[in-house]
Amino acid sequence: MASRSGVNDFVLRFANVNGTGSASANTLFAKAVFRMGLPVAAKNIFPSNIQGLPTWYEVRVSEKGYLGRREGIDLLVAVNPQSMEKDIRSVAPGGYLVYDDSKQLPPEWRREDIRFLGIPMIRMGMEHFPEPRTQLLMKNVIYVGALTALLDLDPEVVKALLHDQFGEKEKLIAMNIKALELGRNYALEHFDCPLGLRLEKRDLNRGKIMVDGNTATALGALYAGATVAAWYPITPSTSVMDAFAAYCEEYRKDPVTGKNRFAIVQAEDELASIGVVVGAGWNGARAFTATSGPGISLMTEFLGLAYFAEIPAVVVNVQRGGPSTGMPTRTQQADLISSAYASHGDTRHVLLFPSDPGECFELTAQAFDLAERLQTPVLVMTDLDLGMNDHVCHAFSWKDDRSFDRGKVLGAEELEQLKTWGRYLDVDGDGITYRTLPGTHPQKGAFFTRGTSKDEYARYTEDNDAYKRNVDRLMVKWATAARLVPPPELLRCKGQPVAGMLYFGTTAHAAREARDQLAQEGIFVEGIRIRSLPFHEEVRAFLDRYDRVYVVEQNRDAQMRTLLIQELDVPNHKLIPVLHYDGFPIPADTIYQQIRQHWPAAVNV
Repeated sequence: MASRSGVNDFVLRFANVNGTGSASANTLFAKAVFRMGLPVAAKNIFPSNIQGLPTWYEVRVSEKGYLGRREGIDLLVAVNPQSMEKDIRSVAPGGYLVYDDSKQLPPEWRREDIRFLGIPMIRMGMEHFPEPRTQLLMKNVIYVGALTALLDLDPEVVKALLHDQFGEKEKLIAMNIKALELGRNYALEHFDCPLGLRLEKRDLNRGKIMVDGNTATALGALYAGATVAAWYPITPSTSVMDAFAAYCEEYRKDPVTGKNRFAIVQAEDELASIGVVVGAGWNGARAFTATSGPGISLMTEFLGLAYFAEIPAVVVNVQRGGPSTGMPTRTQQADLISSAYASHGDTRHVLLFPSDPGECFELTAQAFDLAERLQTPVLVMTDLDLGMNDHVCHAFSWKDDRSFDRGKVLGAEELEQLKTWGRYLDVDGDGITYRTLPGTHPQKGAFFTRGTSKDEYARYTEDNDAYKRNVDRLMVKWATAARLVPPPELLRCKGQPVAGMLYFGTTAHAAREARDQLAQEGIFVEGIRIRSLPFHEEVRAFLDRYDRVYVVEQNRDAQMRTLLIQELDVPNHKLIPVLHYDGFPIPADTIYQQIRQHWPAAVNV
């Protein structure tokens, strides 16, 4: 049997039971690979219950920097009896299975085309650690130790990570190192190490960090000057607020008095939380909330108020599987339409689409500038994969002299000089009016904020001409927003492109690899990564260049394709959907196969 082989290029999956502490050990492995200077991507696939159901942790190592999902498991570490039969079937031919052979596997589970590597993890844990809970936890570290030998993972790197993790807790450090060495020594004594799959140190992560998107988003909000946050707990966005609260405790306290210079409100529901954000934005604070699809559904009434009353607000939508409760711990990009047009009536919201934690940090910070400049809600559209998984990205950067864009806010001196002022009067022709903040001037600048129809001076009216002037002006502002939002990223190709590929968010990682796979067959596709709605003029120019554009997205109904048709009036036959919506991140193979399937109808290679 030919076994799989390769250096710094494989997919490893851990198959565990939720609630057994395996996530810490699996993350330890991924971070050790990163510290060896290798690009690595980790996906934690877990159930929405507290414990007891199967969970998987997938690690991709790619010296070429391909960090999207790839089909085919090269090495599986299987320690969950409930899912083991199915897990064994998932290993690619020629692959390896590391499993706990404290109990013998049923003969019918065995395969002739993969290599079985049994390690008595539970028995070793029971022999060397007295407490049952410790035995369970150390079993996970034992298999990490075995992997240091099987894959030639530097054990000193793992030990350094353990010291970083446990700090001064010498007893915990010693216990974990003991388990690590137990697994390593067993593998060295019983197997030919390393396997055909192995790791070699590189220096490919210089200037890069490994962090999850929710943490990066929270840090972006902090740097952007956010002082008010309101939320209601919901997977997978809760850790945004957890991280923001921790950063505020460290950096938003008055150094003299110790008093908080921030307000974080856990509201009774999502509708109340966006109400707090809108109220704070009206009062001049930079405020935001974090939620997911079900929360957006509940927030639509206040989002419509903020759009029509023109109040800044930032919403972070960490998308998950829907509809309804859907799959709370699976990823999708299925909230595009519900977020873009949230509320009844004619409403349009600015959306930003980060692809990695670096952009979570930068685009979240930019969202606050855009919200105030445009006086409107801005939604940062991440997803569970980006938000809750660790990703490799460039280290965050911030210029200390960077100033906040507060937009058109009139101060007391400016109000004093004005003879007349209308809250909804467009004097610059860009659709953006001048606003005031409460208490700015003792007599001037007051207006009545309302969600009902009004004229240019914020006076209630049901005059049809005044209403039409107002909503038409909002469309002028929408056109202005298209010039202010982040432009798309173009990816040229070496050959002559005959078609385009459009993608956004976390689909970018798999899309890059799929483009390279196509290029190897002489099929050259120019890529464009959308970073915002409204669409930048470069998006229209890109679509005009090709008769066929493949639109890659993680939802069933091709929602980005629908937005392109709606917003840019693109003929629908030009846009070919490439879809993936099973809750797992989209693999490059899926993109390649769907485009290849349509290709003969498009052009001759």
